Amino acid sequence: MPKYDYLIVGAGLYGSVFAHEAIIHEKTCLVIDKRDHIGGNIYCENIEGINVHKYGAHIFHTSSKEIWTYINQFAEFNHYTNSPIANYKGRLYNLPFNMNTFNRIWPDVVTPEQAVKRIEKQTSCMKNKTPNNLEEQAIALVGEDIYRLLIQGYTEKQWGRPCTELPPSIIKRIPVRYIFDNNYFDDTYQGIPIGGYTQIIEKMLIGSDVKLSINYFSDKNYFENCADYIIYTGMIDEFYDYCLGELEYRSLDFETEVLQISNFQGNAVINYTDLETPYTRIIEHKHFEYGKQSKTVITREYPKTWQLGNEPYYPINDENNMILHRKYADLVAKQKKVVFGGRLGMYKYFDMDDSVGLALSLTKQIL
Repeated sequence: MPKYDYLIVGAGLYGSVFAHEAIIHEKTCLVIDKRDHIGGNIYCENIEGINVHKYGAHIFHTSSKEIWTYINQFAEFNHYTNSPIANYKGRLYNLPFNMNTFNRIWPDVVTPEQAVKRIEKQTSCMKNKTPNNLEEQAIALVGEDIYRLLIQGYTEKQWGRPCTELPPSIIKRIPVRYIFDNNYFDDTYQGIPIGGYTQIIEKMLIGSDVKLSINYFSDKNYFENCADYIIYTGMIDEFYDYCLGELEYRSLDFETEVLQISNFQGNAVINYTDLETPYTRIIEHKHFEYGKQSKTVITREYPKTWQLGNEPYYPINDENNMILHRKYADLVAKQKKVVFGGRLGMYKYFDMDDSVGLALSLTKQIL
């Protein structure tokens, strides 16, 4: 007889929200994760009194009052505003593209009207043309100068291929603001949990049995039969033993360093948009929580080609991969015991509020 109502594969945000709601509904849950910690990619480790985002910067933002209220029951959030900086060969630019950016690129542009005219002039070469790739799409949206300085190098590093070989759909729109506003997100609510994200997952998993450093595929037969239902948040193609082929992902390497200074770069996130710099960004974690520690911790983020055994971070949702994913989705539709969720299970990149919302929707459907 199954011991649990639900086996949840993956102790990240999606799986943990589901586990929390299942326990409230008096269900029994076993949560397993192949990593040696809970939290998935939002896991934070305390180093030198600083909450370090181990798998890249995570800023919670949403326009849903329901989701904001929900996540705030697990931690107190500060009022951190995401205002990244772009570094192109030593020159600094504000993101997203706004009046500060335009004046930095074009010093003679000082009014919104001048900015509009300059961008219209720069995009005119694509007028009445359908973009065939990301480069043409970017130029059609913001023009040649912004594309060359702030988009091309970063994007080619991120995806590992020239912008001329990337689909235009990757950047269907680019935020352009004709005001002096460096707030990256347009969402109503935004912040960082004071004390990091791990505490949120710890509270969500109260009442569940949790086993770490456990790979579902190490004893698949046991795990298939230990619960009535399975919530699976791993790679969908791996679940089916890649029987239809491998989906593609981008992976990342993180190089974290403790520095004997109190302030390294003056901002939580600085993107390096030239192609020659091997990393895409440097994160200085203390600035997420306005830290005053005497030391600082930085992380350089290096994109890389995903291979079996690497951690998959970004699904590559181009046409070929989406065709393959639909074939896997057809296999999913034929069985009733397993629900696939999260960015890997659904092969789609989600922001944190998306993960919370999707998990809550699932609980409303089946609990």
